[in-house]
Order: sequence, then C-alpha cells, then structure tokens
Amino acid sequence: MPTHPALALSATCLAALLFGLEISSVPIILPVLEAQLRAGFQDLQWTMNAYTIACTTVLMATGTLADRYGRRRVFGLSVAAFGIASLLCGLAPHMPALIAARFVQGLAGGAMFICSIAILSHQFPEGRARARAFAVWGVVAGIGLGFGPVVGGAIVALASWHWVFLVHAPLALVCLVLVRAGVAESSDPQARQQRLDWAGIATLTVAVLGLSWLITQGASLGWTSPAALGLLAAALAGLAGFVVAERRHPHPMFDFSVFRIRDFSGAILGCVGMNCSYWPFMVYLPLYFTAGLGWDTTATGLALLVYTVPFLVMPPIAQWLLLRYQARTVIPAGLFAIGLGFVGMQWGSRFAELGGWTVLPGALLAGIGLGLTTTPATNMTTSAVPPERVGMASGMDTSARLISLALNIAAMGGVLVAGIAAALRTVLGQGVPVPQLRALAEQLAGGNVAGARQALAALAGPDAAGTALQAAVTQGFGAVMLYGAVAVWLTAVASWAVLRRPHPAAGAAATA
Repeated sequence: MPTHPALALSATCLAALLFGLEISSVPIILPVLEAQLRAGFQDLQWTMNAYTIACTTVLMATGTLADRYGRRRVFGLSVAAFGIASLLCGLAPHMPALIAARFVQGLAGGAMFICSIAILSHQFPEGRARARAFAVWGVVAGIGLGFGPVVGGAIVALASWHWVFLVHAPLALVCLVLVRAGVAESSDPQARQQRLDWAGIATLTVAVLGLSWLITQGASLGWTSPAALGLLAAALAGLAGFVVAERRHPHPMFDFSVFRIRDFSGAILGCVGMNCSYWPFMVYLPLYFTAGLGWDTTATGLALLVYTVPFLVMPPIAQWLLLRYQARTVIPAGLFAIGLGFVGMQWGSRFAELGGWTVLPGALLAGIGLGLTTTPATNMTTSAVPPERVGMASGMDTSARLISLALNIAAMGGVLVAGIAAALRTVLGQGVPVPQLRALAEQLAGGNVAGARQALAALAGPDAAGTALQAAVTQGFGAVMLYGAVAVWLTAVASWAVLRRPHPAAGAAATA
C-alpha cells in the first residue's frame, strides 16, 4: 500500500491545477473557436456551461462512490477519464463534438476535484500537516484559476487552440503515476450500506440544465413560445422534484436543515455572490479585450492578470481581517468591493478611446474583493456545521458555486446580446428586422468583429460601421458589468442581513 505523503500531495495538487486551468484558460480561446470552428455565440456559452453543469451533476455521487469503492480507485479513474476527455476536446472537428467532450471533461473534472479533497483529508489526518497540505493545495488550485488566461493565451500564440486541451492528457498521465506511487487506498465501510441519491442527482440536473437552456435560448425561441414555456416547466418540475427527493432520502445530497444555521447560510450567499459576478465575467472579459479593444491573445492574457492575480495574494490579509472583524463583516465587505470594482470597470469602459487601460483599476478592485471573500466564505461553510456534516457542507458549497456559475454565464450572455442589440437599434433604427438584429448582436458578442463590421457596413454604410460597432460593444459590455455589480451587491446585502446576528436556534439546528 503506497504511503508517500509528498507524492500524494503532488497528485492532488496537479489534479486541482488541471481542474482550474480548464475553467479559466478556455475563455481566452473563445474568439478563436468562433473563427476556426464557426461557433455561434450560444455555442461559446455552452462550451463553458457544459463543463460547469457536468461538474455539478457528479459532485455528490462521486463522494459516495469513492467512500464505497475506494477513494484512490475512483480518483485514478476520474483522472484517466479527464485525460481522455481532454484529448477528445482537442481533436474535436466541430462545435457539437467539442461541447459533448467538454461535458465528459466536466464529469471527470468534478469527480477528480472531490476525490482530491477526500484523499487529502485521509492522507493528512494530523492538524498541522493537514493544514499545510490544504494550504499548498489551495495555492496550486488558485494558480490554475488565476494564471489560466495567460497559459491559454501563450498556448494559442505558440501553437493552436487544440493544445489548450491536448496539453492536459500528458499531465493527467503524470498525475496517474503519482496516484499509483503515493496515494494510499481508503474507503468507508458504512458507505456500502447507504444507497445513492439518484433522484436528487437527476432532478437537480434537470433543473440546472433547463434553466441554463432557457436563459441561453429563450430570446431566440421566444419567451412565450411553447418550447420556452416547456423548458421553464421542466426546470421548475426538476427543482420541486429535487426538494421532495432530498426531504425523503435518508442520506440526501442537500440537508436543508443546515440553512437554519446563519453562519452557513451567510457563507453560502458569499459563495453565490462571487459566482453571480466575478467568475462568470471571466468568460466575457477576454471577449471584451479582443472584440472591444482589439487586443491580441497575449495582451489579453496579461491584462487578465490584473483581474485574477489579486485574489491569490489577498488570502493572508483576508485571514487577518477575519480574526479582527469576523466573517459577518468581511464577507459582505468583500462582496461590496467586487461590486465596486464592476462599477469601476463599467465607468472605465466609456473611455475605450484612451487605449482600454481605464477598465483595469476596476478589474484590480474586483480581484481584491474576491480575495477578501473567498477564504472567509470557504472556511465558514465547513466550520459552521458539526464535524459529521462537513463533507455534506463542502459538497453543498461546491454545488452552489457551480450552479450559480452556470446560470450566470448564461444570464450574462443574454444581457450582453440585449445590450449590443439595443445599441445597434439606436444606430440602425426600426427598419432592421429583429431576427437580423439579434443575429448581428450575437455575432459581435461572440467576437466576430470582422463579420459584424461587414454586416454593419452593408446596413449603415462603411463610415458609420466602426463608430456603431464601438458604441455597441461599449454599451453591451457595460450592461454586463452593471449586471455583475447589482447581482453581487444584492447578495452582499443578503449575506450581511443573515450574518449580522447569531440565530438563537443555530445550536439546535447544528445538531438536528
């Protein structure tokens, strides 16, 4: 039985790095996919959403399967599946194949992520070694998320978009070697007595997929069309079915009683707030830099460091503030800072003629706000519940993050297209049919500046095309930035209201 803690830590850190890179390195190649695979705007959204939705569907089931059949075994299988799915992504000949492969990659990535947490907990049971291992693991995961845009931009500049995915295959192979050499097998004998919550998994998947599909496709289908109403009905039925399934299952994925614990609920709101604003905007910010400002992938990747690096260096400060002012102050304050950063980006986007640097101070502030929020919110979701519920609380935390991320990627895309279409309507007048106007807005939102400019030149004349395009991009992305600010401020207020005083029944709820 292998028992090499350093190799085990290396395996879990490499898995966390791969998981993070597949979230943050892909947005920067979306304009390239639009050009080379003729991807539509909705295709680009689903390239990201397929990964996050798939991660959500597999989180809880993986924990149970790993406890039942062996954490090392399930971890190794998920790493191998991630490597194979990455190969399929890199070799995809068209967008439907890429989206399908991304879904498989998300299933494997979510399983890999959850197993790595379980393995760390088993391999490092002692307090100081455990804290050090999780700290290293968290830093590496943060590097994957923070430097993903730079890595993706560099790969595209040196090779092609295919290698943004293909590079994960040999890294997954290295991870497998580390797993075999260093990870000790572990399982929970009692887990075999517990049945999987298949009803909860199925109904939650239907709800999230239905809502994402409705938000993404609703405008093109017609919000009152039978198809859109059917999607809404399916999503609501899935949500209602999920609540019923969780209340009836003896070992549910979501134990709703823990929401009576104010600290837990306030921390979950903090996690949701970050994924209503900062993380979904990661998908669209590279499009703004490339389509709106005309920057190449290298410049875009470097500019994104202003947005991502602050959250890597802020956790020590957040920890100090947490000890001094407590999470009920730090979490809402961090969310408010993110919103203030989005307002700063929205204001700075009005001065694009100065070179685009005017959005960077707001991007920096948003990253600082994220760094202030992440550590307190993550710590409180697990510390607020009894020890026997920590695994369930961690799963609820991760699910809440990924569900809100998937839904807000779709929502921000809708806001972006609507904002661009409104700006184009002002320039072009009422003579352009709505479907043509929306198609033009989606073309521009997807990063096809040349095609959009040509279409605008045919409608408004070559002289007006450039001005109209710039105004449309500014207004569209400004609307998305405003959406992010409002969404995160609403969750900041909700989090503050929940956390501002301890609930007298918190102790009872914790032991319910």
